[in-house]
Amino acid sequence: MPNYEYRCHNCRRRFELFMTYDEYGTRQVVCPHCQSENVQRRISRIRIARSEESSLENLSDPSALEGLEDDPKALGRMMRQMSRELGEDMGPEFDEVIHRLESGQSPEEIEEALPDLGEDGGMGSDLDF
Repeated sequence: MPNYEYRCHNCRRRFELFMTYDEYGTRQVVCPHCQSENVQRRISRIRIARSEESSLENLSDPSALEGLEDDPKALGRMMRQMSRELGEDMGPEFDEVIHRLESGQSPEEIEEALPDLGEDGGMGSDLDF
């Protein structure tokens, strides 16, 4: 029986719900963080089975790392690709950092704008890019 992924439009947090196939579409879905009913189902990622070695080969091209220090957008794209290749959902903090990088904010600007980033043990307290 599947877990269904949702995102709350009020608090913008993601969450999963376990439901039987019979419950899906009939059970009311409420955000466990803010109790809002203003939620939307997210389509889960499709995973393709590949060896870890094969996944890491795609990320180990040295030319792909050139200039990342000076280009926040390229850094954001590379971090998003790494997340996809590893098949890991890094959580809302990671998504926020990626979004800000892809919008052109520097790591220093992001750290200044989000001083509490990572205090819950997620990404660490520093943005070490």
